[in-house]
Amino acid sequence: MTTEPTEIIVIGAGIIGVTAALALRREGHVVRLLDRKGVAAETSRGNAGAFAFPEVEPISAPRIMRKAPKWLIDPLGPLAIRPGHALKIAPWMLQFWRNSRPDRFEATIAVQSGLMDHSRAALERLVPLVDGEALLRRDGQLQLYEGRASFEASLPSWDRRRRLGIDFSLFENRDAIAELQPGLNARFTHAGFTPDWLSTVDPALWTEHLAQAFVAAGGIIETADIRALRQDGNGVEVDTAEGPRRAAQVVLAAGAWSHKLARSLGDRIPLEAERGYNTSFASANVDVRMHLTFGDHGFVISRLGDGIRVGGAVELGGLTLPPNYRRAEILVEKAKAFLDGFDPQGGKQWMGYRPSLPDSLPVIARAPRADRVIYAFGHGHLGLTQSAGTAELVADLVARRDPRLALAPFDVTRF
Repeated sequence: MTTEPTEIIVIGAGIIGVTAALALRREGHVVRLLDRKGVAAETSRGNAGAFAFPEVEPISAPRIMRKAPKWLIDPLGPLAIRPGHALKIAPWMLQFWRNSRPDRFEATIAVQSGLMDHSRAALERLVPLVDGEALLRRDGQLQLYEGRASFEASLPSWDRRRRLGIDFSLFENRDAIAELQPGLNARFTHAGFTPDWLSTVDPALWTEHLAQAFVAAGGIIETADIRALRQDGNGVEVDTAEGPRRAAQVVLAAGAWSHKLARSLGDRIPLEAERGYNTSFASANVDVRMHLTFGDHGFVISRLGDGIRVGGAVELGGLTLPPNYRRAEILVEKAKAFLDGFDPQGGKQWMGYRPSLPDSLPVIARAPRADRVIYAFGHGHLGLTQSAGTAELVADLVARRDPRLALAPFDVTRF
């Protein structure tokens, strides 16, 4: 069943909201995109810029959970919980731990793999429509390991990728690794290369480029501080600080703030703000040829325009505690030690809030108590990666047609 074009309000001008708004406008709907700060003003501005389609394992992987106790006692380690947030996050952590069980872990991988395949195809459909190829890099990703023990611990993950048809190559020779990426410290003796890993030259520029395409197609972008949602017989009322707005349907894609608005519809969703830190350098004094992942240390180095971005790690600290930029400094210190010749001068620090659910899967579904409201949030580290695929699924939901991917695993009622 397909509806006639209707007025839609999309809440959130990050990468999920902007891409969804563009998809809806291209289908003929009158679309108004609302955000309290503007396009790519939050997490979509400062992420690592990766379309990480091969990364199908949830964060709650059993091997990660084995490392978690050691990491959690280190306030500057790859995974940390801020003391002021520990009690509040305990229920979320319990669900997170339950999702590390082997049966749930494997089930999540199967679902995530399907969404990744769909999202990659959706991105390739989107790129020519917005003349976006110049904003992409197709350089691949290099996952680095310190010693044989670390490498062998990763082999089950690589075997899983092989079964899923993901292309990769493994290297156990430092000379072979140096051909792909020169200048790495000699401690990195093994590596895995995934050629199908894409990146954007800058995640903010990519989001802004899509927003410009949306406006050029007749879409409307406005600044508004949204307070609550209410559905009645005639549509949805959006309560904002600037006055009420109405729409036939609403797409809620407000990232780490989405659960606060969902609460106004009676839904309590275990969404956690997973804080990520990075430092960006406008010019690089080292030859970084692709996205570099240092899994044992929980951070990455990515190319950003003519420079690089050093960031990652996980800090569970909510939305209100002040940033701890010492975490960003630690990552830069490690990058200096790992990449020969790197001179970290003039970096700009940043912190963002990844919207994370305890099973590492997003919510893409109609609100259970308000069928004119569509939820599209909770993508964690994978918002940019899954944005084009999510946008097509949102368009299917708005049109009330059969979705291109089974959506039961993404339903909010799973919690």
